[in-house]
This record gives sequence, structure tokens and C-alpha cells, in this order.
Amino acid sequence: MDLLPVEIKVNIDDDVPAALSALGGAPGVMRTRRIWFAEDRDGVAEGRVPLLDGGVIVRFRIGGGPDDLTVKLRPCVREQLIGRFSAPFDVEPFTYRIEEDWSVDRRVLAASLVHDQPPGLPDAVKPGADAAAPIDAVQDQFLHVCAPTVPLDGLVALGPVISRKADDVPLGDLDVDLEVWSVAGLHFLEASTRVKPKGEDDAEEFTARAERKQRKLEDAVRERGVPLSEHPENKTRRVLTALAEAGRN
Repeated sequence: MDLLPVEIKVNIDDDVPAALSALGGAPGVMRTRRIWFAEDRDGVAEGRVPLLDGGVIVRFRIGGGPDDLTVKLRPCVREQLIGRFSAPFDVEPFTYRIEEDWSVDRRVLAASLVHDQPPGLPDAVKPGADAAAPIDAVQDQFLHVCAPTVPLDGLVALGPVISRKADDVPLGDLDVDLEVWSVAGLHFLEASTRVKPKGEDDAEEFTARAERKQRKLEDAVRERGVPLSEHPENKTRRVLTALAEAGRN
């Protein structure tokens, strides 16, 4: 089985502006995007997130670069990813990625199908609209083939989350992406970096190299006086849970 890239993440939710400054982020050059997530309308009315609980994420990103609509399975297993979705591909306007997400001691598999979109606010994120409408045939096939038990009827868009992001910020000898998310009283920073397999890697060597890079990222953040978040949930779940709760009230 082919080795997969690993995205390593650490989260910070204590004094985000100071943390951003300490890690080398420059607010004036960060790109700003608005992010919406689609969820089950009836579930949101009850403060629940059924799509997310089923391992499905539907995300709109608008502004600050090319707009896109992403459908993602996380967590998933390789056995779910069948047919044309068993291996990554990049065929305009689609990019399909399979990678591991590492954060603290959590390691999960994620598969995401990104569809570039024309710029502008899609009708699907407006109040009362069907947030599933822009999901195109390829993305619909991906979800129905690889996550057939998750219903996609009656979706509503939750957001916007305001995202400010700087790419490839030098942190020691690492290149790190810094992204701040703000919504519904939440404000936190994620620092992330990627590790890609090399041709000579075997599974054990690659895992060891990714683990070294994870320790290096965590140490680099702490050495700059920035405490890592102890929150057990990832930023997507924290945000969607808060938005669903707000939607119920």
C-alpha cells in the first residue's frame, strides 16, 4: 500500500494575537477567507451535527484566493475509498487528496475532494437555501460510493467562520502554515506542516520521520512561549458544534 502524506497540526487558543506574533505571523499579509460548513438542517435545529458525526464534512471557502467547495471524509479508512477514489488525482477543476491528519496523539485518515468554484458568494450559503445544491456529480458520487449511509438531504450552511491564513511561515527550519479561525465566540490559531513520503521510505522510516517533525513543530511552538491547546476536539468539530448550538437558539 502506498505511503500517504501526513499533515501535522497543533492548536493554540490562549492569547491568539500574542501567539501569532511569537510564531512570526504578520496580520497585515495574511489572506482572509470566509468559510461555511453544510450540516443537516433538522440536526442543527436540535443542536446536533449528524454529517460531522458520520465522518462527512462539506465546506465552502470564499475570498482570499480561489473559491472552492470541498467534501471530505474524516475520519475514514482505506477500505472505504474504492474505485476512482482509491488513489489521489488532480484533474481540473478537481483535486482529490488522501492523507493522514496528526494532532497530539490523534492520527486519522482523511480523504478530500476539492472543486474550484467561480468567485462570489454562492446562493447555497444564504438563509433558507439548500446547501447541497452546489455539490456536483463527481463529489456526489464520492460521497455515495465512499460514505453511502450518510444522508445529504436538507442541508443548511453554517457560518461564516472568518479565517486569516499565512502560508509557509519559517519556524526554525520548518515551513509552517498559520491559520486563525474566529466565530461564535471562538478564537484560535492552528499551526500546521506537511510531511511527504520520499521514494526510498518504507513505512517504518516514514512514520519515524513524521514523528520527529511532529516533535519539532511542538517544541518550536513551546520554545517561543506559546502554550499548546489542551482541548481534546479539533477545530472543525469545535466550530460546527458552536454554530449548531447557536442555530438552535
